[in-house]
Amino acid sequence: MEKTLVLIKHDGVSRGLIGRIVSRFERVGLKLVALEFIKSTSDMGEGHYPTSDEWYLKVGNRTLSDYKAKGIDPIQELGTDKPMQIGKLVKQWNVDYLTYGPVLAIVLEGPDAVSLVRKIAGDTIPSKALPGTIRGDFGMDSIEQANKQKRPLYNLIHASGEVDEAETEIALWFGEQEVFDYKVHSNSMTGIYGKLGS
Repeated sequence: MEKTLVLIKHDGVSRGLIGRIVSRFERVGLKLVALEFIKSTSDMGEGHYPTSDEWYLKVGNRTLSDYKAKGIDPIQELGTDKPMQIGKLVKQWNVDYLTYGPVLAIVLEGPDAVSLVRKIAGDTIPSKALPGTIRGDFGMDSIEQANKQKRPLYNLIHASGEVDEAETEIALWFGEQEVFDYKVHSNSMTGIYGKLGS
Protein backbone atom coordinates (compact mmCIF):
# COMPACT_ATOMS: atom_id res chain seq x y z
CA MET A 1 0.00 0.00 0.00
CA GLU A 2 1.24 3.47 -0.88
CA LYS A 3 0.25 6.96 0.14
CA THR A 4 0.45 9.92 -2.22
CA LEU A 5 -0.22 13.65 -2.05
CA VAL A 6 -2.65 15.47 -4.30
CA LEU A 7 -3.13 19.23 -4.26
CA ILE A 8 -6.16 20.67 -6.01
CA LYS A 9 -4.62 23.98 -6.94
CA HIS A 10 -6.41 27.30 -6.84
CA ASP A 11 -7.51 27.07 -10.48
CA GLY A 12 -9.32 23.80 -9.69
CA VAL A 13 -10.80 25.30 -6.52
CA SER A 14 -11.94 28.53 -8.17
CA ARG A 15 -13.54 26.65 -11.08
CA GLY A 16 -15.65 24.56 -8.69
CA LEU A 17 -14.04 21.24 -9.66
CA ILE A 18 -13.18 19.88 -6.19
CA GLY A 19 -16.00 17.32 -6.04
CA ARG A 20 -15.50 16.08 -9.58
CA ILE A 21 -11.74 15.70 -9.09
CA VAL A 22 -11.98 13.89 -5.74
CA SER A 23 -14.64 11.54 -7.14
CA ARG A 24 -12.22 10.39 -9.87
CA PHE A 25 -9.89 9.02 -7.19
CA GLU A 26 -12.61 7.52 -5.00
CA ARG A 27 -14.19 5.87 -8.03
CA VAL A 28 -11.13 3.63 -8.55
CA GLY A 29 -11.02 2.63 -4.87
CA LEU A 30 -8.31 4.95 -3.54
CA LYS A 31 -8.86 5.70 0.15
CA LEU A 32 -8.89 9.32 1.30
CA VAL A 33 -6.85 9.39 4.53
CA ALA A 34 -6.20 13.13 4.98
CA LEU A 35 -7.80 16.31 3.69
CA GLU A 36 -7.25 19.99 4.43
CA PHE A 37 -8.48 23.19 2.78
CA ILE A 38 -5.60 25.60 3.26
CA LYS A 39 -3.95 28.78 2.03
CA SER A 40 -0.29 27.82 1.98
CA THR A 41 2.57 30.01 3.17
CA SER A 42 5.60 31.02 1.12
CA ASP A 43 7.71 28.60 3.18
CA MET A 44 5.36 25.73 2.28
CA GLY A 45 5.47 26.73 -1.38
CA GLU A 46 9.28 26.92 -1.34
CA GLY A 47 9.48 23.57 0.42
CA HIS A 48 7.01 21.90 -1.91
CA TYR A 49 8.95 22.45 -5.13
CA PRO A 50 12.46 20.98 -5.49
CA THR A 51 15.52 23.22 -5.41
CA SER A 52 17.95 20.84 -7.09
CA ASP A 53 19.88 21.78 -10.22
CA GLU A 54 18.51 18.58 -11.78
CA TRP A 55 14.91 19.78 -11.33
CA TYR A 56 15.64 23.28 -12.61
CA LEU A 57 17.35 21.87 -15.70
CA LYS A 58 14.51 19.40 -16.36
CA VAL A 59 11.88 22.15 -16.20
CA GLY A 60 14.00 24.59 -18.20
CA ASN A 61 14.84 22.07 -20.93
CA ARG A 62 11.20 20.97 -21.19
CA THR A 63 10.16 24.60 -21.69
CA LEU A 64 12.87 25.14 -24.31
CA SER A 65 11.83 21.96 -26.13
CA ASP A 66 8.20 23.11 -26.27
CA TYR A 67 9.28 26.54 -27.50
CA LYS A 68 11.47 25.07 -30.22
CA ALA A 69 8.63 22.83 -31.45
CA LYS A 70 6.36 25.86 -31.75
CA GLY A 71 8.94 28.29 -33.14
CA ILE A 72 8.93 30.57 -30.09
CA ASP A 73 12.03 32.58 -29.17
CA PRO A 74 12.70 32.02 -25.42
CA ILE A 75 14.85 35.15 -25.14
CA GLN A 76 12.02 37.29 -26.51
CA GLU A 77 9.44 35.62 -24.24
CA LEU A 78 11.43 34.97 -21.05
CA GLY A 79 14.57 37.07 -21.41
CA THR A 80 16.84 34.02 -21.40
CA ASP A 81 17.51 30.73 -23.16
CA LYS A 82 19.42 29.20 -20.22
CA PRO A 83 17.60 26.11 -18.85
CA MET A 84 18.70 26.72 -15.26
CA GLN A 85 17.41 30.31 -15.24
CA ILE A 86 14.14 29.25 -16.86
CA GLY A 87 13.70 26.47 -14.28
CA LYS A 88 14.19 28.93 -11.41
CA LEU A 89 11.77 31.36 -13.02
CA VAL A 90 9.11 28.66 -13.37
CA LYS A 91 9.62 27.58 -9.75
CA GLN A 92 9.04 31.12 -8.50
CA TRP A 93 5.83 31.36 -10.55
CA ASN A 94 4.67 28.05 -9.06
CA VAL A 95 5.44 29.16 -5.49
CA ASP A 96 3.63 32.46 -6.04
CA TYR A 97 0.56 30.67 -7.37
CA LEU A 98 0.51 28.02 -4.66
CA THR A 99 0.25 30.83 -2.11
CA TYR A 100 -2.20 32.93 -4.16
CA GLY A 101 -5.41 31.33 -2.91
CA PRO A 102 -6.72 28.29 -1.06
CA VAL A 103 -5.83 24.78 -2.18
CA LEU A 104 -7.23 21.41 -1.14
CA ALA A 105 -4.48 19.10 0.12
CA ILE A 106 -5.32 15.39 0.05
CA VAL A 107 -3.55 12.18 0.97
CA LEU A 108 -4.77 9.09 -0.90
CA GLU A 109 -3.87 5.50 -0.08
CA GLY A 110 -4.01 2.31 -2.10
CA PRO A 111 -2.00 -0.21 -4.09
CA ASP A 112 0.39 1.63 -6.43
CA ALA A 113 -1.32 4.88 -5.37
CA VAL A 114 1.47 7.13 -6.71
CA SER A 115 1.41 5.83 -10.28
CA LEU A 116 -2.38 5.34 -10.29
CA VAL A 117 -3.01 8.95 -9.27
CA ARG A 118 -0.57 10.21 -11.91
CA LYS A 119 -2.39 8.14 -14.53
CA ILE A 120 -5.78 9.54 -13.49
CA ALA A 121 -4.38 13.10 -13.40
CA GLY A 122 -2.99 12.90 -16.95
CA ASP A 123 -0.05 14.68 -18.53
CA THR A 124 1.01 17.87 -16.73
CA ILE A 125 0.45 19.78 -19.98
CA PRO A 126 -3.34 19.79 -20.53
CA SER A 127 -3.11 19.69 -24.34
CA LYS A 128 -1.10 16.44 -24.08
CA ALA A 129 -3.39 14.83 -21.48
CA LEU A 130 -5.62 12.05 -22.73
CA PRO A 131 -9.43 12.33 -22.66
CA GLY A 132 -10.76 10.67 -19.52
CA THR A 133 -7.96 12.06 -17.35
CA ILE A 134 -8.54 15.03 -15.05
CA ARG A 135 -6.33 17.38 -17.05
CA GLY A 136 -7.55 15.97 -20.35
CA ASP A 137 -11.18 16.61 -19.44
CA PHE A 138 -10.90 19.88 -17.50
CA GLY A 139 -7.52 21.44 -18.44
CA MET A 140 -7.54 24.43 -20.80
CA ASP A 141 -4.21 26.22 -20.40
CA SER A 142 -0.97 26.14 -22.43
CA ILE A 143 2.70 26.66 -21.60
CA GLU A 144 2.96 29.41 -24.21
CA GLN A 145 0.04 31.35 -22.71
CA ALA A 146 1.37 30.86 -19.17
CA ASN A 147 4.91 31.99 -20.03
CA LYS A 148 3.64 34.96 -22.02
CA GLN A 149 1.70 36.07 -18.93
CA LYS A 150 4.68 35.26 -16.63
CA ARG A 151 2.78 32.75 -14.52
CA PRO A 152 2.64 29.00 -13.91
CA LEU A 153 0.70 26.57 -16.07
CA TYR A 154 -2.84 26.17 -14.73
CA ASN A 155 -3.15 22.38 -14.72
CA LEU A 156 -5.59 21.94 -11.82
CA ILE A 157 -3.71 19.55 -9.58
CA HIS A 158 -0.35 18.44 -8.28
CA ALA A 159 0.29 14.72 -7.80
CA SER A 160 3.45 13.25 -6.26
CA GLY A 161 5.75 11.73 -8.87
CA GLU A 162 7.48 9.04 -6.80
CA VAL A 163 7.02 7.25 -3.46
CA ASP A 164 9.92 9.12 -1.81
CA GLU A 165 8.59 12.43 -3.11
CA ALA A 166 5.13 11.57 -1.76
CA GLU A 167 6.51 10.87 1.71
CA THR A 168 8.37 14.20 1.78
CA GLU A 169 5.36 16.14 0.50
CA ILE A 170 2.90 14.49 2.91
CA ALA A 171 5.18 15.40 5.83
CA LEU A 172 5.26 19.02 4.59
CA TRP A 173 1.49 19.37 4.31
CA PHE A 174 0.23 17.15 7.16
CA GLY A 175 1.22 16.16 10.68
CA GLU A 176 1.18 12.48 11.63
CA GLN A 177 -2.03 12.94 13.65
CA GLU A 178 -3.80 14.34 10.56
CA VAL A 179 -3.36 11.21 8.43
CA PHE A 180 -5.95 8.58 9.37
CA ASP A 181 -6.04 4.81 9.16
CA TYR A 182 -9.42 3.13 8.84
CA LYS A 183 -11.01 0.10 7.25
CA VAL A 184 -12.79 0.45 3.92
CA HIS A 185 -15.83 -1.78 4.40
CA SER A 186 -16.58 -2.28 0.72
CA ASN A 187 -13.24 -4.13 0.46
CA SER A 188 -13.71 -6.19 3.60
CA MET A 189 -15.60 -9.50 3.80
CA THR A 190 -16.10 -9.01 7.56
CA GLY A 191 -17.00 -5.33 7.40
CA ILE A 192 -20.19 -3.64 8.51
CA TYR A 193 -22.26 -5.23 5.73
CA GLY A 194 -21.25 -8.72 6.84
CA LYS A 195 -22.26 -7.93 10.44
CA LEU A 196 -25.62 -6.55 9.36
CA GLY A 197 -26.33 -9.61 7.24
CA SER A 198 -25.52 -12.16 9.97
